[in-house]
Amino acid sequence: MQGGQMIVDEPIRLSSVLTPSKSDGSPSLTKVMATLGPKSHSVEIIEACLKAGMSVARFDFSCLDVDYHQETIDNLRIAVKNAKKLCAVMLDTVGPELQIHNKSGNPIELNADDLVTITPDTTKEPSAKILPIKYDGLAEKVKKGDTVFLGQYLFTGNETTSVWLEVSETNGADIICQVKNSAKLTGFMFNLHVSRVQVDLPTLTDTDKQIISTWGTRNKVDYISLHYTRHADDVREVRAFLASQNLGETRVLAKVETLEGLKHFDEILEAADGVILSRGSLGIDLPPEKVFLFQKSAAHRCNMAGKPVIITRVVDSMAGNLRPTRAEATDVANAVLDGADGILLGGETFGGMYPVEAIKIVRKICAEAELVYNQALNFKRIVKHVGEPMSEAESVASSAVRVAAKVNAAMIAVFTSSGAAARLIAKYRPSVPVFAIVTPFLKSNSIKWTLSGATQARQLLGVRGVIPILASSDEVTLGVINEDSVLKLALHHGKKMGLLREDDMVVVFQKIGDSSVAKIVQFQED
Repeated sequence: MQGGQMIVDEPIRLSSVLTPSKSDGSPSLTKVMATLGPKSHSVEIIEACLKAGMSVARFDFSCLDVDYHQETIDNLRIAVKNAKKLCAVMLDTVGPELQIHNKSGNPIELNADDLVTITPDTTKEPSAKILPIKYDGLAEKVKKGDTVFLGQYLFTGNETTSVWLEVSETNGADIICQVKNSAKLTGFMFNLHVSRVQVDLPTLTDTDKQIISTWGTRNKVDYISLHYTRHADDVREVRAFLASQNLGETRVLAKVETLEGLKHFDEILEAADGVILSRGSLGIDLPPEKVFLFQKSAAHRCNMAGKPVIITRVVDSMAGNLRPTRAEATDVANAVLDGADGILLGGETFGGMYPVEAIKIVRKICAEAELVYNQALNFKRIVKHVGEPMSEAESVASSAVRVAAKVNAAMIAVFTSSGAAARLIAKYRPSVPVFAIVTPFLKSNSIKWTLSGATQARQLLGVRGVIPILASSDEVTLGVINEDSVLKLALHHGKKMGLLREDDMVVVFQKIGDSSVAKIVQFQED
């Protein structure tokens, strides 16, 4: 360290630059998640997205209706079978969004320096002069000079489809604003966000409950992305509701995107299964120069807690371009170096022109950044944070990662039924893939016994470095699994993926009786 800054080993960095990029389709450790929509709706495109590296499919209910999303997820299931790849499903709630519904669909042109009125009178038609929102009392919360964002997607600084407004005055329930940049608003719905203003609407709305209880239950979603999480109670509320809908296994990702959520970050992290850093909204609530500080601090906290952290808004320009900007490519790499478990693509795959290419390039950037990720330093940080004495499971998991580095193992294999063991190993950020062999288990709902495990396998697709493999139910007899034969099949699968070669070392983490153990095996093809 020098002057508080880390000195990078330049020869290693330079050799990485000069080494040709991998041209194969091997997965990156960092997961690539994509929002499915009009440009990624068909079976063919979704299948291409899966082959390009998509591990989690996000369904954004702020846009499009339930029927459209059902068609998309039905297409996803067909694509999953065709591509022979697992894919997790994430339901993104609407939350307390303020929306302007443009029923006519006619474009609305706003010109810089003009005045426009935001009103709660929803009988008015949206136009360049008036914008109706379904929310009373906003005028009481804003003051002159406040910043208002308006657009179909969140403002990035160089687009002409979103607009900044500045509050000039209020008139009763109406807010008169000055337009700060010229823009053409297109589409049937626009989001409205007021910087640093708390909206008195529930985080889990009645609309969200309706969507979860119907679409979510029908499709047995793996993840809920809780929009605008502001307190730990928001997470607890959605957990209770999920349990009431027989979705108790669904994992909750808290989407932190406001100053209020930032203030309660630690308690939110403790309550949630993971965190999504929604930098689009945060870029409105926080000054631009502060966003990177939040990202680094939040990612570090998630890494220490061993919970997934997902970064959004990385290659916005790819919504209309075949390549990202150099700054965006650097941003993706820095997210990986900061400790991101996943990169979540939004508009780039939802309505962008190049959804498959966006996934491919993000995966490639992640893979390059992983080559220079300082695993040893971050391992030491996590061990120090956990402290002593460690639990037995934590001790063996960290030892498995340490041994893998010592013997230059090509892979870590772990047997798990809940996924907890695989997450524990991933917490220590190994530099090699973690093959999670998910063993099916019998469970009862008091009416019948069923064999479970598919949900747990898919949910591991949101964790850095973990490649889940669902063991065949044929291998399970009265709850007993032949681990040696399953391990052999899993390792041969790793060879097919190009992750294992003859004589490669593999560290195996498994439970034997009441004990957790790590052992080293050498891969042989016969």
